[in-house]
Amino acid sequence: MRVLVSGASGFVGRAVCRRLVERGDTVVRLVRDAEGEGIRWDPTAGRFDAAAAEGADAVVHLAGENVASGRWTAQRRAVIRDSRVKGTALLAEGLARLSLPPRVLACASAIGFYGNGGDEEQTERSSLGRGFLAEVCRDWEAACAPALSRGIRVVNLRIGLVLDGKGGTLARVLPLFRLGLGGRLGDGRQWMSWITRADLVAVIEHVLADDGPAGPVNAVAPGSVRNAEFTQALARVLGRPAFLHVPVLVLRAALGEMADELLLGGARVIPRVLAERGFCFQQAEIEVALRELLER
Repeated sequence: MRVLVSGASGFVGRAVCRRLVERGDTVVRLVRDAEGEGIRWDPTAGRFDAAAAEGADAVVHLAGENVASGRWTAQRRAVIRDSRVKGTALLAEGLARLSLPPRVLACASAIGFYGNGGDEEQTERSSLGRGFLAEVCRDWEAACAPALSRGIRVVNLRIGLVLDGKGGTLARVLPLFRLGLGGRLGDGRQWMSWITRADLVAVIEHVLADDGPAGPVNAVAPGSVRNAEFTQALARVLGRPAFLHVPVLVLRAALGEMADELLLGGARVIPRVLAERGFCFQQAEIEVALRELLER
């Protein structure tokens, strides 16, 4: 297959591109800089060389501003939202104009769609939650409409916390945990729905297949855990104590609303569509997954 990939230089995108090349696909990157090799696009300026995408079999759209890279000021919120909604709309509209559009568009979304769901299990059939991230995810997925109208199979990957020992959130917290300074956030009862990077790549492979699913797909492992459980599992794997905790007031003072949505809230998300289709996760239990990731 000839597969277009946005966000190809990111934490997930690099692994996706590597896997596609390994299996014999041709990867074409969407690039913003003038020097990079690939198809030019600039979501901020509204430019996309759609004609160069003619004949692609599939598109994997992963580009988007990091939601955890700064306090959510009004300006920061606009950047986060626009990077997802405007970028997706630009891509979907361009693909819809092609005489030979791709068969499938796998577009990243997030479990933020469900907001703070408490203890209730959230499946792809669950309703939209509340909050900034839920609104962004709603508009992000809706921006795929032009591709859907053109007959392209659209998959909205509602991705959870992506774990890998060499990058992402896990790599950022490891130094503290190795020093014995890890701990739960707030009361630690908030749910964390996670997936290893390797399993996320496998999910993307799965949805690109000719008989793949359409619509929302929860890209999370079946074993969601509470923050306190995650903290203790990581501490056991590292052989270090984790008795500390970060008070709610400290998190809110430092991060504002972002603390409530990203760190103190959570959703117990179930990958129902993947389960119904018989998808097999390689890492479904958090402590086993952490041990495998950190022993590589």
